[in-house]
Formats: sequence, structure tokens, C-alpha cells
Amino acid sequence: MEDHNNKTENTTPKVTGIGGIFFFSDNPEQTRKWYEQNLGLEINDYGSTFESRNINKPDEINALQWSPFKKGDDYFSPSKKEFMINYRVQNIEELVKKLRDNGVTILDEIESYDYGKFVHIMDPEGNKIELWEPSDS
Repeated sequence: MEDHNNKTENTTPKVTGIGGIFFFSDNPEQTRKWYEQNLGLEINDYGSTFESRNINKPDEINALQWSPFKKGDDYFSPSKKEFMINYRVQNIEELVKKLRDNGVTILDEIESYDYGKFVHIMDPEGNKIELWEPSDS
């Protein structure tokens, strides 16, 4: 008997969601406190983490990290912009190959951590973008 509900895992190299929103602040600590006191954000050392369930895999919990950075922090370099978006991706290795083939500027090699793999790219507007394949993917 065939199981028609058993879907093959999608491994298409692509963005699957937003993993983080990072922006410059004159005083990140004060900014975090303001958002905590006035908007009720639960603050951690990096900002605030928003969790949600993956609609296609309800047992999977996704996280979005909201983080103010000290104005001028090198983490956004070489971008001159005051923000950076982290995109959740699947199949980061194949995505990087596709981006290279398309002439996209890749700023570094893929780095692996306990919580996933990361790479940074630049878009045509000079925005640095962080791509993250969570270890739970």
C-alpha cells in the first residue's frame, strides 16, 4: 500500500524565510531596553528571538532574531547601509554555486556552527545579506 502523504524532502536551493533583522543603533543596550519596556520584547544578549512553527512541518520551530548593533559595527561591512537581513535558506552549498554562476558577490566561505551554516553576499544595491541554513533544516 502506497503512502500518498509521504512527500519527498524539497532540497531546491532557495530562501525559505527571514532569519533575522539587524540594524544600527547609537546605543544598542538602551534600544533593547526601550523595546523591552515599551513593546514587551523578551530581550537576550543579542536582542530578541521570535519563534514560530513551520506551516509545512508543524513540529519544527523557526526563529527570527531581532538585533540592534552599535552604529558602524564591522559586521555589516562592506555595506554602507544601516541594516542587514538574514534569510533562512535550504541547500546553502548549491545556492552558493548558483549565486556564483549568476555573478553574485560572495563575501566569504560557508561557515558552520552548531546552529547552522552561514555565508554573506552582496545584492546589487550594496546591501550585505546573511544567508543561514539552520542545523534543524
